[in-house]
Amino acid sequence: MTTTPQIVPDSEYRGVLTVLPPKLRDLALIARFDRPIGWWLLFWPCAWGLFLAGGTGRWGMVLWLLLGSITMRGAGCVYNDIVDADLDARVARTAARPIASGAISKKVAWVWLFALCGVGLVVLLQLRWEAQLVALGSLGLVAAYPFMKRITGWPQAWLGLVFTWGAPVGWIEVTGFDRLAPLAALYAGCWAWCMAYDTIYALQDREDDAMVGIGSSALSFGKHVRAGVTGLYSMAIACWAGAVWLVRPDPVALVALLPVALHFAWQALTLDTADGLSALARFRSNRFAGALMAAACFVVGAASQL
Repeated sequence: MTTTPQIVPDSEYRGVLTVLPPKLRDLALIARFDRPIGWWLLFWPCAWGLFLAGGTGRWGMVLWLLLGSITMRGAGCVYNDIVDADLDARVARTAARPIASGAISKKVAWVWLFALCGVGLVVLLQLRWEAQLVALGSLGLVAAYPFMKRITGWPQAWLGLVFTWGAPVGWIEVTGFDRLAPLAALYAGCWAWCMAYDTIYALQDREDDAMVGIGSSALSFGKHVRAGVTGLYSMAIACWAGAVWLVRPDPVALVALLPVALHFAWQALTLDTADGLSALARFRSNRFAGALMAAACFVVGAASQL
């Protein structure tokens, strides 16, 4: 076995990873520690649910949810790479991933996966029992996700269910199983947001995906990717407006969503669907979009407690 010969093109490989021994570096790479955007995208819905439900003072829980997002996103990526090793080896952007390239064996990857899940278990035990049940409910969705691209042209629709599951966890950590109507609207918006940004991300792989024969919303939208992304972002804002209204029925509260709405408009209007670097930059900008939405949820959640 050899260490990874090159770093995958969309990696943010730098910092402490550059000084790790090769095997530890490969373990970090399959957990995507080189790409923090993933755990930010997993974390933000957790914070949205927590804040909008009124948990604006629970900063200790925010930190636990951040740790859980980092470790469980890493575990999900390891699992995904184990399942997709054969496909990754045939796609230019992913062929250098440690499992696909042979730098890390699947046996070692499974051990690493269970170690990350152990940290996730510690985080799970910090939640109230209702939120624990909800968090465990995501496992089936996570396990099925790597197979979706093989059986459907819309795997991003499934990812939208998986990668935004933190919103119900954060909400129910504060409220239990009461007041579920705002949560339903929040989660629906989260689903549309995730499907939009992952469609943008998938633009990088359209040619390879078509050649290998796997599904992607970037392929399924065809020439209408920009319209599809615009529609999904519009759906996200509409659903989030409904959630905000159900928490605080005040037109002024809806103004809190204006910054994130403008950011989505910028993404859609400036996206060059033929340029992978444009797609990657707009995908990564959702880290900032998540922060804008977190600020909106914090303001509305805090106001609802007055």
